[in-house]
Amino acid sequence: MAGDDTRMLLLGAVALFEPVNGYQIRRELMSWQVDQWANINPGSIYHALTSLADKGHLTRHDLVDNGRAVAVYEISDSGRAELERLITRSLEAVDAYNGLSFYAAFSLVPLLERPVVVQHLSVRLKNLERTIKELDAAVRVNARMVPPHTVSALHLQLDKLRAERSWLVEVLDDVRSGKLFFVGETSDWAPADDDPGWQMDADRKRYREMLRG
Repeated sequence: MAGDDTRMLLLGAVALFEPVNGYQIRRELMSWQVDQWANINPGSIYHALTSLADKGHLTRHDLVDNGRAVAVYEISDSGRAELERLITRSLEAVDAYNGLSFYAAFSLVPLLERPVVVQHLSVRLKNLERTIKELDAAVRVNARMVPPHTVSALHLQLDKLRAERSWLVEVLDDVRSGKLFFVGETSDWAPADDDPGWQMDADRKRYREMLRG
């Protein structure tokens, strides 16, 4: 799954900011601290982008920008299909012991339309409730058959799942009410004046002009 999560994050980042160069992708993902929670080595990002381009999921453009050679990426149709598959699976599937895939996918929900997000998160809520019920039943059945510290560990997982359920109910309310914004919608939120994203946006506009030319 770790490879899928890395592929999803890279495809998603390109989809969010295309056309975009490798350094910008690396800087953006590092600002998400993916090296801490997604186990992505910063130095491996360039190699992964090249691999995704070789597979046809990204389109690479070799440009000369202010006298400097730069590789600029856009997501392809096959890349969008792969990204959609990965996001759908990661938003809906519940792993009682590892929430990394969901965390990565939730970082990319601004790429989706609001009704699609509601659909995916509603499916996750049902799967989460079923998982809680099944794990709770398993703990009760095995309470006298496994060491007490193991039972305590299982109760910790149950508490985490129940906390996620409470959080997810609130998030679904925020999505439905319009508190969160999604693709095709306007938002009154903007990065700070010194955020590198402003320069990335300016570079994106310049890259588009160069690609059209």
